[in-house]
Amino acid sequence: MKVKSKKQDRIPGIVISLILFVIECAFLVLLLYTKLISMKYIGIIAAGLLLLLVIVYFLVRKIRKTVPFCIGVVLALLITVVLGLASLYIYKTVSTLDSITGVNQEYTEINVYVKQDDKAQKLADASGYTFGILGELDRTNTDAALKQVYNELGTDVQTSEYAGLGELADALNNGTCGAILLNKAYLDVIAEMDQYGSFPSQIREIASLKVATVVERNTPAAQQTSSADQEQTSSDTSAKDDAVTDEVYTIFVSGIDTRGGMTASSRSDVNIILTLNATTKQILMISTPRDYFVPLSISNGVPDKLTHAGIYGVNVCMDTLDMLYDININYYFRLNFAGFEQIIDALGGVNVNSDYDFDSGNTTGYHFNKGENHLNGEQALVFARERYAFKEGDRQRGRNQMAVIQGVVDKATQPAFLKNYLSVLDSLDGAFETNVPYDVMASLVRKQLDEGGSWQVLSYSVDGTGDTQKPYSMSSKAYVMIPDQNTVDKAKVLMKKVREGFRLSEADVAR
Repeated sequence: MKVKSKKQDRIPGIVISLILFVIECAFLVLLLYTKLISMKYIGIIAAGLLLLLVIVYFLVRKIRKTVPFCIGVVLALLITVVLGLASLYIYKTVSTLDSITGVNQEYTEINVYVKQDDKAQKLADASGYTFGILGELDRTNTDAALKQVYNELGTDVQTSEYAGLGELADALNNGTCGAILLNKAYLDVIAEMDQYGSFPSQIREIASLKVATVVERNTPAAQQTSSADQEQTSSDTSAKDDAVTDEVYTIFVSGIDTRGGMTASSRSDVNIILTLNATTKQILMISTPRDYFVPLSISNGVPDKLTHAGIYGVNVCMDTLDMLYDININYYFRLNFAGFEQIIDALGGVNVNSDYDFDSGNTTGYHFNKGENHLNGEQALVFARERYAFKEGDRQRGRNQMAVIQGVVDKATQPAFLKNYLSVLDSLDGAFETNVPYDVMASLVRKQLDEGGSWQVLSYSVDGTGDTQKPYSMSSKAYVMIPDQNTVDKAKVLMKKVREGFRLSEADVAR
């Protein structure tokens, strides 16, 4: 009986210890799965959990020793709660990163429009119509959408081609065609054109088609050059510098001009190139004005506003900037304006430094002080979009956009960020996407945890001269900015220095 009593005395403690052991093992497996923590730290965490398990076991091994047993139970419950909360944070992090990273496909919304007073309410009602389409602009997406129209209607589609947006709009207005098939992003472009500002309000959508495009970029590992290649290009400073490693990344940050989801191509109003060197812990932001008048990668040398590159997809944005700066962009981050507000609000607002004291031109009429301003999501968006309050217009807007990014980085690296962590992750859903692979994100996190240290963030804006020209995507002249090649060349040098590991200073990026 005495032996049996001793066994029964130990059974509760053994059960509690086994349960805790399983919980700790499950937590360690989760850490390994995330790839966010190096084996060194996982080993330290495992040793700490083992020590806690041993302590709990010695406290609970005999139930008749009431005080130690109760202390052990409380400690086991506390460990379980802490590991449960940590697991929730880890799971939420991995789940969010999985949903927003590695995006290798984007969707362009091609719609069928008729006049407001047209009797057609759906695509089938327009089966006998002549569809007006653009002859050359965005033809790949148009042809893909036409195939979808054919499949849905089950009959041939009569089309009529037009040289530009103005001609297409006129054809619909005067009845030459009964409907038009058009990339939704072009509506904002048409509204910019003289005599067509009211056109978007005069038409009605009867069908929406999604055209998928694969986003393909070279990763840094694939861009490393051989020593022979380096010798061949070393004498030519204008040649593209592809000699990067998996510690150096060139990333395109695009703020799209829409408050909808991330499925549609749209004008890119924020165009920032990040050159990130994980070895020297430097991030260089290069801002390019939205109205920069440069050839697009698809325009056969005809210049267009840089913002219009987004109409044709993020691939065209990156390829166009590749051409402008003689670089190879590895990845992209894409954020819509609604998501911008959500992220700032989830952070609890950010502190942003303003170069000027100014009032915004929006309906709310926010005032911003020279120096530091604490901004919520709506205020930060207004601050980043304002340009009419400045003599330098779009140039200053680009600087303000980078100031907001700096504010987000500063806030996200503070310990207080943890209390808003889950809400920030929630804010990214549907508002933010990137083709940066999860493994790359995880490796950067591991490196930062292993090495620690702060990051240096610097910014520079290229400049230009205002002019009136006819862009590739428009049927009439509009305001554009002719690039100042000296500033473009300086941006090239700055990016090259960061890639090669030189430590820049504020003086290097001074205007």
